[in-house]
Parts: sequence; C-alpha cells; structure tokens
Amino acid sequence: MAAYDDNNVFAKILRGEIPNETVYEDEHVLSFKDINPQAPTHVLVIPKGRYVSSDDFFNEASDAEIAAFFRAVGKIARQLGIVESGYRILANCGRDANQEVPHFHLHIFAGRHLGPMLANTGGA
Repeated sequence: MAAYDDNNVFAKILRGEIPNETVYEDEHVLSFKDINPQAPTHVLVIPKGRYVSSDDFFNEASDAEIAAFFRAVGKIARQLGIVESGYRILANCGRDANQEVPHFHLHIFAGRHLGPMLANTGGA
C-alpha cells in the first residue's frame, strides 16, 4: 500500500487550504458536495484521519472512527432527505477500481434512478 500523501486534495480540504461546500462535519468526519457531481445529489464523506484507502481505514482506524464514519453516512442521508427515495454509496479502492484520490472516501449518490451498479462490459 502506498504511503499517505499529505498533499492530496482531501488533505488540503481538511486543512482549509481548498474551500468546499460542507454538508456535514463532526470530530471524525467531513462531508461535502462533489465539484463534478454524477447525480443530482453527490456528496463525498471522508474521515479526518490519514487513511489511503478503505483497506487502510478498516485495518488501521479505531473502532470509534469507524463507527463515527458509518453513523455519519446515515445522518447525512437523513439530512439530505434521500432515505425514502434511495441512494447509493460507493468506495473505490486502488488502481483497478479507479480510486482517484489517495484518501479513503465514500460517494453518496441520489436524486434520480441510478440504474444498475455495473454495466456489462463483456468481460469474463
């Protein structure tokens, strides 16, 4: 696993060097609107700790951080009013999953029918 890069865009957002449109924040979590939304509602949820990927987060974060992170996802969904209509959460981990920012994060998508999760690409 790659070492954490303190110059990644989410680290800069956490330090206040890059502005964001905050949706939710607590001691362990920051959530903000995606600057290139892929659905009418598209927010990112990131832990405030230095975790490269979901694997890193699940193996290195404290139980309190993990619980706070997933409780925050539920709070954000309720706050955004998307629980009843439905939403998708997605995390990319590593190169093959196209993880673009080396800081663990979840995407929350909602606001329209999202279709199947993966398109059939003809692979085995």
